[in-house]
Amino acid sequence: ATEVTGFYDGQGLYRVRFMPDKPGEWRYETHSNRWSLTGQHGSFQVTAPAINNHGPVEVRNTYHFGYADGTPFNQIGTTSYTWIHRPEALQEQTLATLAASPFNKLRMCIFPQAHGIKLMPPTRWPFEGVPKHWDYTRFNPEFFQHLEKRIAELRDLGVECDLILFHPYDDKEDWGFETMDPATDDFYLRYVVARLSAYRNIWWSMANEYDDLRTKTEIDWDRFFQVVRDSDPYGHLRSIHNNRRIYNHNHPWVTHVSIQNGAAVNDAGRAELYRAVYRKPIIYDEVKYEGDSIYRWGNLSAQEMVHRFWAGTVAGTYVGHSEFFGKPDDVVWLGQGGVLKGESAPRLAFLRKIMVEGPAHGIDPIDQWSDPYGLRRTPVGDGLGEPHVGGQAGEYYLVYFGRSAPKSWAVEFYKNSLSDGMRFAAELLDPWAMTVTPIEGVFTLKQKDASTFADIDGRAIVLPGKSYMALRFRRVP
Repeated sequence: ATEVTGFYDGQGLYRVRFMPDKPGEWRYETHSNRWSLTGQHGSFQVTAPAINNHGPVEVRNTYHFGYADGTPFNQIGTTSYTWIHRPEALQEQTLATLAASPFNKLRMCIFPQAHGIKLMPPTRWPFEGVPKHWDYTRFNPEFFQHLEKRIAELRDLGVECDLILFHPYDDKEDWGFETMDPATDDFYLRYVVARLSAYRNIWWSMANEYDDLRTKTEIDWDRFFQVVRDSDPYGHLRSIHNNRRIYNHNHPWVTHVSIQNGAAVNDAGRAELYRAVYRKPIIYDEVKYEGDSIYRWGNLSAQEMVHRFWAGTVAGTYVGHSEFFGKPDDVVWLGQGGVLKGESAPRLAFLRKIMVEGPAHGIDPIDQWSDPYGLRRTPVGDGLGEPHVGGQAGEYYLVYFGRSAPKSWAVEFYKNSLSDGMRFAAELLDPWAMTVTPIEGVFTLKQKDASTFADIDGRAIVLPGKSYMALRFRRVP
């Protein structure tokens, strides 16, 4: 049996939403402290899911994600914090932009943020009342009906809604959402989960930059996780996002790591470290943003953004995008949505295609010192270190050279766990030009000595001598 909490939806209407996980007949019985709502019985038939309905996303294979039906989920995420608080025309434009983009996860807030309110003030609020005079005992059904509409539209686009429940960007004089008391915090969380958990594309993010919200303690954040977990009958994914202080993601109520660290994902070797620490999926949801901001966090070049995605991918982790271009209209994707003005999105679509064509298990880092199937990371000779390798050993290798610009690279496989005669086809990938160029011939493995394999003729692959290139090796049956 599944226990599902109902909620009040205004005008005397109460609702219970349910997300069944299998087709067939389901029966229900209601319980309430209102006589007219308790003891109701009935049944309904659940049909098979539609072709594009893969169910909710779950953790798979320790470090990766997959839909409930087994389909892999290759995360290419973006952030637009308060797009649902902007004018309707801008919201529709945001949805149209997402429909044409590679992004399959969107981080967004429930509460408005102070940035941009003078240009586009919110028109709906989560609670009844007006600023400075909220009635924290009564939620505003119109606000949540609008939120639900947008979540459903994201679902229909195939976009997961990574919903941020708290943030530190309040208008502290007028709003006060940062300073609600613990009972109100918990009341709010339970209501949100009751209303939204039946949407299959929901993820819960306890907060954005939680450590900047100084009205809450670590004990509060632990409690919020547990309130959400215990209120959600479907076990949707749960995370929390940091600024300077990293939350203890080892807690069992954290399903995956949502982290801000542009420096770590700048290098694949460093990006792997959080996997080793937490043994959970890692999403670098903020690696700084593509843009023209005067602030350090908002002025990455498009090429640097693409580089960070590739470095994170071969490290067996996932990366998030956003952009901050203020010109010409002061409407930035990060805060308000609208249109994408940068150049990284098409290149991220190319990366998503590479990920979809990759191993269903996911891409894991391949370390030449510890993995018996390691592809040798031969130094490239330009003083910038070795390339990084991810994939599934013995079947698939993705080699990323990052800032190195080699003109050739010798292909060698370490250790004698691979079999003589294994064959691999190779391709040169250009992440910026978005091209795939087959490498002539097939690489057939033949034992070279007790610990090393090499291709049969010992040849090297000729490379174009420019940075940010990659190679893909796929096993030929």
